[in-house]
Amino acid sequence: MKQAYPLLDRINSIADLKALAVEDLPQLCDELRHFLISSISQSSGHFASNLGTVELTVALHYVYSSPEDKILWDVGHQAYAHKVLTGRKDQLHTIRQYQGVHPFPFRAESEHDILSVGHSSTSISAAVGISLANRLQGLQQDVVPIIGDGAMTAGMAFEALNHAGDLKIPLTIVFNDNNMSISENIGALNRHTSKIFNSELYQTFREKSKDILPQALKGLLKSGESAFKQFLSSDICNLYRGLGIEYLGPFDGHNVVELVKEFKRLKHNGKLQIVHVLTTKGKGYLPAEQDPIKYHAVGKFTPDYTQIVKNVKTAPQAVVTTYTNQETNKETVKENKPLTYSEVFGNWLVEHAQDPQLVAITPAMTEGSGMAKFKALAPQKLYDVAIAEQHAVTLATGLAIGNMHPVVAIYSTFLQRAYDQVIHDVALDNLPVLFAIDRAGIVGEDGQTHQGAFDLSYLRCIPNMVIACASSKQSLTQLLEFGYNYNGTYAVRYPRGQAWDLEHVDPTLRSTLEQDIVLGKGIKVVEANPDLYRNFTQEHNLTNSSKGIVILSFGTMLQRAISLAQQIGATVYDMRFVKPLDLEIIDQLSAYDLVVTLEENAISGGAGTAVLEAMQVANIQVPSLNLGISDNFVVPINTHLIEEVMAWTPEQIKQQIITKLQACASSTK
Repeated sequence: MKQAYPLLDRINSIADLKALAVEDLPQLCDELRHFLISSISQSSGHFASNLGTVELTVALHYVYSSPEDKILWDVGHQAYAHKVLTGRKDQLHTIRQYQGVHPFPFRAESEHDILSVGHSSTSISAAVGISLANRLQGLQQDVVPIIGDGAMTAGMAFEALNHAGDLKIPLTIVFNDNNMSISENIGALNRHTSKIFNSELYQTFREKSKDILPQALKGLLKSGESAFKQFLSSDICNLYRGLGIEYLGPFDGHNVVELVKEFKRLKHNGKLQIVHVLTTKGKGYLPAEQDPIKYHAVGKFTPDYTQIVKNVKTAPQAVVTTYTNQETNKETVKENKPLTYSEVFGNWLVEHAQDPQLVAITPAMTEGSGMAKFKALAPQKLYDVAIAEQHAVTLATGLAIGNMHPVVAIYSTFLQRAYDQVIHDVALDNLPVLFAIDRAGIVGEDGQTHQGAFDLSYLRCIPNMVIACASSKQSLTQLLEFGYNYNGTYAVRYPRGQAWDLEHVDPTLRSTLEQDIVLGKGIKVVEANPDLYRNFTQEHNLTNSSKGIVILSFGTMLQRAISLAQQIGATVYDMRFVKPLDLEIIDQLSAYDLVVTLEENAISGGAGTAVLEAMQVANIQVPSLNLGISDNFVVPINTHLIEEVMAWTPEQIKQQIITKLQACASSTK
């Protein structure tokens, strides 16, 4: 039986790759690309970026000797081919799954993963450090960072280039230029580069010269084209050369034989150089080439039909609503697809599109943060600053000083990169900037670098900062509106995924949950049920517990708290704010046997810690149980396994409460 991948099936290590003849590499690239399409379509994952780096990856590993030579990938979601060639081919179908292959380069997974990376623009800094360490220790190794998918738009990359030029350190920086990040690249440098190499002049020269030149002269075409590129890109060359960096290119990133030839020429030459490689995001799969934004990351799909398949266990179910026309007395049926929290935020923005003071800012997350509709409606009011979180925050500072009211839409894990700016540039002067913190909490498959585990901890220690937690679709809208009208620094956090819609809950509960927002005030959602609590304590022989349990819920943990309270008779508060904390609620906590806090944040320094600090100040000595994210980096988790793996199911929380109450009873004997 003929093998599906005759060359790729023979490759289980870098040594196997190097054993191939150069003329076999184009076929290997074709097989590798088809393998990626097949594998990702069955497992889900980052798609278009990885199809664009196949030839580049093969060429780099064919020429350089990893792990002795250090190859660093940046951004990390373009490294699937790298994983395949470095011994993880047979496990690639487990990528982004619980206990499967990590979605990004991860040092603990392979000696070939030199730098653990999930964000962007870190490779050159790390590479400068590695190369400097080699110099200090007298080692001869090539260090090759591959920076692409928009990562060259971030200031950190240019800071590293500036330092590298000052050190005159040997480094081969590969700029994988596909004119895209997740969305289209932003920035003057990118626009200028694209203008040159997509220009009619350059493309006409490149294509027509092949037809005009006789066969005998076609050998001169390469050198002529190279000279012409250098002529067109002379100002780009000057930019890098002014930093002390030799500029080479641009090269066709899908001509593996030419890339091998070029990298062999550059290997061990001891220079500081940047190699500009032009690639196509989604290369080899037409739908991804035509729509690289849609195919940046995909769920499971059928390659032949390009049909995306949603995970049945996690796909939100449509709600069917029947309306009766009062004039015709005829019923019409409308299907309402549940919204994600990002979409709720985006809709709120759209409602304020005509507000002359509102300006929205995002660091390269227009689609991810639900801002596409707003962009289409009011493009002059949305500023995508590319992968530049620090600039995004201080840009908001300037807008606020200029009497505008900026809204910064940013993922929790990305806001970490602008921490100094949040403190010094915004909060210090209590400027009216609204931070809409998306992906706060567990995001699932993307793993350690992307979980929004720390924002409550790192924000609540900042003076002037107000921090709110949305618990539902309606809650998010209310808190955004309140925060926008608040004259100071304000953050509201919300998770990834489908928003809890209060339209489908008991009307009395909905009325309670939709009470007007008051700064620093929570609301009692569930009253204690003494009979239910008595049954619970008797069932588990908790004879010393008679006063009840109170659950303080922060954010979307509220649904779990309500479900649990219906089993054990607990009191439940939706706290709404982490800072300022509702001290009137804190003052009532001495009336309970146990205080339970729930949050989708690191327990260390989080909302539960804030409650304990307030209890200590008020001299309230009641046992407490803080539940959230433990003191570990959270590994990739399949979405439908999050509750179970994190021990957040109502039954698991109930068991932790029982264990805590038993421990309290034992300590008093």
